[in-house]
Amino acid sequence: MNQVRRRMKVGFSPVHRTVLLAALLLAVCARVNLAQDQNQLPSNYVPSGGQIYKQYCAACHGADAKGNGPVKRVLRKPAPDLTTLTKRHGGKFPYAYVIEVLRFGPGTPSHGSGSMPMWGPLFEYYYNQSPTQQRIRNICDYLASLQEK
Repeated sequence: MNQVRRRMKVGFSPVHRTVLLAALLLAVCARVNLAQDQNQLPSNYVPSGGQIYKQYCAACHGADAKGNGPVKRVLRKPAPDLTTLTKRHGGKFPYAYVIEVLRFGPGTPSHGSGSMPMWGPLFEYYYNQSPTQQRIRNICDYLASLQEK
């Protein structure tokens, strides 16, 4: 047990551990909800972008997508305001960029911090792999609808 504590202390800061724990908790809760709902839904069910956002993104990015989620104070780097994606990308919603972040995580140099979990593999693991692209498209369309004018 002491070796585990020492290993955790060396590798992660308390804030980083809290963020990882929060992400794991969200994933477990999502899995429990999905398991309960799977008996009632067809195997190829694809939730709306708003439902996906609420379940996976709102904790960090906030219900309004402005980066003010309930876990904001434990994040090492603030969650970005997702309502300004179009403005930050030359006036056009960056579908390819958002898809890349969702599928592969923010560890890509263009996104910055590696604090955000990548959701693509989670979507593929928890759901049938074939509708994964539709789920990602739904969340992208939802985010595009939230953009500031």
